[in-house]
Amino acid sequence: MHMHDLQPSAPVTPGKEPFDAIVVGSGAAGGMAAFQLAQAGIKVLLLEAGRMLDPQKEYKTMEWPYKDLRRHRLPVGEFALQAAEYRTLDRPYGLTPEMQKYKKVMAYSGNHFTKDWIVNEKEHPITGTPYAWVRARVLGGKTNLWGRVSLRFSDLDLKAKSHDGFGEDWPISYADISPYYDTVDTLLGITGTKEGIPHLPDGLFQRPLKLNCGEVQVQRAIAKMGRKLIAGRAGVTTDGVLNNKYRARCMGRGRCGRGCDLNAAFHSPAALIFPARDTGNLVVRTDSVVSEVLVDDRTNKATGVRVIDKNTKEVMDFRGRIVILAASCLESTRLLLNSKSATRANGTANSSGVVGHYFCEHVMGPGASGILPSRVGTAPTNDDGRPQSTYIVRFRNVTDKHPDFIRGYGFQGASGAAEFPANAAETPGFGAAFKKTVRANYPARVNYGGFGEVLARKENRVFLDPEVKDAWGIPVLKFDYTFSDNEKKMAADMADTAEEMLRAAGATDIVVRRNILTEGWSIHEMGTARMGTDPKTSVTNSFGQTHDIRNLFVVDGSIFVSASCQNPTWMIMALCWRAMDYVKEQMRTGNL
Repeated sequence: MHMHDLQPSAPVTPGKEPFDAIVVGSGAAGGMAAFQLAQAGIKVLLLEAGRMLDPQKEYKTMEWPYKDLRRHRLPVGEFALQAAEYRTLDRPYGLTPEMQKYKKVMAYSGNHFTKDWIVNEKEHPITGTPYAWVRARVLGGKTNLWGRVSLRFSDLDLKAKSHDGFGEDWPISYADISPYYDTVDTLLGITGTKEGIPHLPDGLFQRPLKLNCGEVQVQRAIAKMGRKLIAGRAGVTTDGVLNNKYRARCMGRGRCGRGCDLNAAFHSPAALIFPARDTGNLVVRTDSVVSEVLVDDRTNKATGVRVIDKNTKEVMDFRGRIVILAASCLESTRLLLNSKSATRANGTANSSGVVGHYFCEHVMGPGASGILPSRVGTAPTNDDGRPQSTYIVRFRNVTDKHPDFIRGYGFQGASGAAEFPANAAETPGFGAAFKKTVRANYPARVNYGGFGEVLARKENRVFLDPEVKDAWGIPVLKFDYTFSDNEKKMAADMADTAEEMLRAAGATDIVVRRNILTEGWSIHEMGTARMGTDPKTSVTNSFGQTHDIRNLFVVDGSIFVSASCQNPTWMIMALCWRAMDYVKEQMRTGNL
């Protein structure tokens, strides 16, 4: 990798000729859209609201705490919201009296390593019901700090209505998306083990991660209950990938959430954007806040986007033959809602009135931790050196029917010794005896937390606040979103089954977590511009092409029909690749 490859382009200004395509957003979807089109010789302008990022300087994968005077604490004047504050503070969080003493207020995921990527809630307010909205404005967006869990959706997810009668089926089946999962696996690299589980399809896996002794103990115990614990499936190349000079294989060093300085973990800049720019067909413009999609109401075509320069606040209109929104689920939704005219009073691509509705994600919080006596006092192992933990596959409402709730959940978690001994926080006492107990139990802790499907209900929605605007004068989102009884009953079951499985594994000192974390904690927003075959009840077709405007596409999590309980990033990229194949064919045949 050569540093000159990473230097930002001089800010581009609108020219006489339109771009072939404008892509808004540079995360998983935006990076994939730009990569696919640029590789095909299509001239692309990629707009990112945040700044340029240099992975070699900013990914501090191996930094020890003593390298920082504040031992990785946030600087004075910066603050990351805690779980309780999402419930107790008014909205906008950053503008409450309690937060006035801070210059920067971040979402809960703000820390020493992410603080320059996560937005300031003072500049990016939200209103309405409590919501922990994590937003990263920097090239690559949240792919710089994502959890890397990469699971496929199955027909149990895509045809969930057919299974239990709620909601809508997706307009595609697993057979439609499976080939694109394969291509994403091959291009980006994924670690995992082949298990042959119908509702969690296998991928084209590279070298898998090994379970440690404690995890094998849990695996064997819950197998007797008909449940499966498998090695984590992570969007990380463990064998290396071909034709990408910016990435190297995983060396098992851990601390991946700070950004992997080898780029073994999938990050959009190194995996997609820099290679796309090397084709000469991609122009990247950072610090570009897109305020609306420009539409010619006479021709009913998108003509480009309006950009506010983040730093100078200069307003510019960029023209493109097609416009692709990939700004993240909620930001793309805000863009559609804010793109109004006399004939589009409810926003663009919103003749159905569906934009902003059917908001869904994953419910989190319930789980359990404990100590495995067989591991107490054994030598600590380098469990931090794995880019992903283990996964307990969904077992509810697969072949049976739970009496209290529909859909299901999976568990993510691990045993063993991470960099910081998490058991310390749960260990009573102080002094020498406390330290001795912490050290003895260090390799013996086991912890699992659930990720459950939130139903896509029409009443769960976001819309534009008529009064509050962000620092660039753009109306902000107002949330009207809560978990239903289905999620609450599912969460109660999560806590019960987590405890049940740890007891079966012989764990002691079990701590059961029953509280649900604030809405938004999963960072898995989906569903607010859902796809479908009926323009009256959906926003796009299965390729992300909006029903109302044929040269306007949406390719992020907003087009999901339902949330599943699997993490969405790999599905977003598979869907985007499929959509870009459609775009290329439509452009080739003159239909776009």
